[in-house]
Amino acid sequence: MKSKSAKRWLLFAMLMFFALLVNLPILTMVLNSLKSNAEILTSKSVWPVKFTLENYESLHTKSKFWVQFKNSAIVSFYGTGLSIIIAAFAGYAVSRFRSRFIGGFSKSLLLLQMFPIILVLIPLFIMFRNFNLVNSYFSVILLYLTVHLPFAIWMYKGFFDSIPKDLEEAAWIDGCTRLQSFIRIVLPISAPGVAAVAIFSFLFSWNEYLIANVFLRNEDFMTIPIGLQLFMQQYATDWGSLTAASTLALLPVFIFFLFVQKYMIHGAVAGSVK
Repeated sequence: MKSKSAKRWLLFAMLMFFALLVNLPILTMVLNSLKSNAEILTSKSVWPVKFTLENYESLHTKSKFWVQFKNSAIVSFYGTGLSIIIAAFAGYAVSRFRSRFIGGFSKSLLLLQMFPIILVLIPLFIMFRNFNLVNSYFSVILLYLTVHLPFAIWMYKGFFDSIPKDLEEAAWIDGCTRLQSFIRIVLPISAPGVAAVAIFSFLFSWNEYLIANVFLRNEDFMTIPIGLQLFMQQYATDWGSLTAASTLALLPVFIFFLFVQKYMIHGAVAGSVK
């Protein structure tokens, strides 16, 4: 018994060591946000000699960080919400119906994932500029949907394929329409799939830089990834404000992960295998 207990504690210590090692850059960033700029540039110690909140105060008074935080929240909310709804119906159609159109549509989804969005950014920018959609949430949300949907539809399809059609047929006998059986039976059973799609869509929308940097040129519409770049100037970098802003930008993702991390692995495995 003592040998087993010692092995468990040794394994736990090793896992803690590797966890700290992997997360050392993040811990260093958080600790640096509690230092002054002078200490960040001169001190060799990771631990702050003198804790200060001046970097967070500077974010509040001298930057538009909270405006950018709000913009990221809006883009992520609508991008994630629309992806969940649209991909659910499309994934159900690909899973349950068989026709040439559905077969061609499902194959086109795989082809779309082969081409990076950067290939069409320039013509899209010209087109959106002609429609006065540059510096607009709509343009970014629309492109995020374009990127999300192929992956989200295939993930939904994997979950819907695993649900027996007998359950839906029993609901139809009881008087439900196909839409009612989809909403009342299929979707609740596929809750892990919905959560998995929400996780991946939210993370992409919150962290995406390239699309937002091209289509959001006005500082009042910029999201957090673009706002972080503003702290890095040509001849100097405000490391204190940069680390403080990065720490605050990390918090929503960290809190989100605490609640839904168990669904992420389950959804990724089920969606890819199916």
